[in-house]
Amino acid sequence: MQQMAHKHQLVAISHLPQMAAAGDTHYFVYKEDRADRTVSRIRQLSADERIKEIAHMIAGAKPSETAYQSARELLALRGEELVG
Repeated sequence: MQQMAHKHQLVAISHLPQMAAAGDTHYFVYKEDRADRTVSRIRQLSADERIKEIAHMIAGAKPSETAYQSARELLALRGEELVG
């Protein structure tokens, strides 16, 4: 995937924290239910939100401090400046 990303735009959808941490940019995809329809949305995560989301991927809805530290370590492996 890294080789392809050097010459092409690559979008990967994953629930794996290792994959999420490997990307250059992290987007959160979600759905909003409205009265007459469901709308899909996407937004780019900040550095702090990215740590939180990867921690959720690791440990579920209520991540421990260990999960947050693991998320920070995954992001640090790619040399990313950490906020949280």
